[in-house]
Amino acid sequence: MITVWELDFYSRPILDENKKKVWEVLVCESPLAVDRQPESLFRYAEFCSSAEVNSVRLKSVIEAAIAQAPQPPDKIRFFRQAMNNMIAKACKELGIPAQLSQRTFVLNQWLRQRHLEVYPALPGFQPGANPSVSFAKTPPQPLPDALLGEKWQFVTLSASDVAEMNEWTIDFGEAFPLALAGLAPEAQIPGLLIFSTRATPLAGWMSGLEVASVRFDSDYPTRLLLETGLNDRWTLASLANQQVKTEAQNFEAAKQQANGVHFLAVQADPETEAFAGFWLLQTVNLA
Repeated sequence: MITVWELDFYSRPILDENKKKVWEVLVCESPLAVDRQPESLFRYAEFCSSAEVNSVRLKSVIEAAIAQAPQPPDKIRFFRQAMNNMIAKACKELGIPAQLSQRTFVLNQWLRQRHLEVYPALPGFQPGANPSVSFAKTPPQPLPDALLGEKWQFVTLSASDVAEMNEWTIDFGEAFPLALAGLAPEAQIPGLLIFSTRATPLAGWMSGLEVASVRFDSDYPTRLLLETGLNDRWTLASLANQQVKTEAQNFEAAKQQANGVHFLAVQADPETEAFAGFWLLQTVNLA
């Protein structure tokens, strides 16, 4: 099993003695599996002065985190596009791949907790709004012709069913413990199931894209979109008739009921029990 870290390097609502913003590096481990206990995930935090906002300082903090971690990361995810160059440079010098990603679920929960409980208790705290990160969505791209699914359908699984996914045969995919999303065992989780004779190549291609979410795009032409990375989008299917539009709208409503949790699955055909790909996803606002 690989180790993936989530990283944030940004200013906090705290001023130092010189009335300069205090910065902070947060590092935490991505859970990757549905049965991973959130409290077992590695975490590391270190404050920096505004004069230390550079890749050299960031590299030293990551090295300090690695020295304390059970094992070093094989990959680092981050969601602040504004910090892309600095984070990418520090990680490159350490020989660690870094990717923009929306799959920073643990990091975002940790940030929200620190904004509520940690920063207000520190000297120099400046109360105010904690705006969500916004970023421009790229125009949807078509899937490569060789990877188009022949059929697809909306499906639903209970949270208790999804909690057993480690027992399933899955070639590519990723999950997270449902406790992170606060879902009860009886909660219903909506998903999109794609059938393709090229299921394994399709799932393999998706596995390299930081799969983030499946969304119904109500703009004309209406379609289902796969979001990957931070702001990349791919057209999974065009929704030509009212019945499938209604199903897509119901899918979005079910996502809301499930705290944004949903899944994307890829199979060769409806008779196959194994999955070429299965990703547990969550649509969240980045902190």
